[in-house]
Amino acid sequence: MFPEYRELITRLKAEGTNQRFLHLFEKHNDLDHKISGMELHDAGGVHTEIEALKKEKLRIKDELYSLLRQEAAA
Repeated sequence: MFPEYRELITRLKAEGTNQRFLHLFEKHNDLDHKISGMELHDAGGVHTEIEALKKEKLRIKDELYSLLRQEAAA
């Protein structure tokens, strides 16, 4: 995710001072794992739930990108 910000992401995770970033990053990873697991076992009945989770994951990714751009500009 965001290879152009790889060093910044590593720094933000190591510093641990931007709690909003850390929370969103963890939430994004949790959703990614949850979605992957659901897709492996999807028999068609949870498709709408998977789609809702993907939309939430995308919303979080957009917010992470915005935070990264702000941090990079600072």
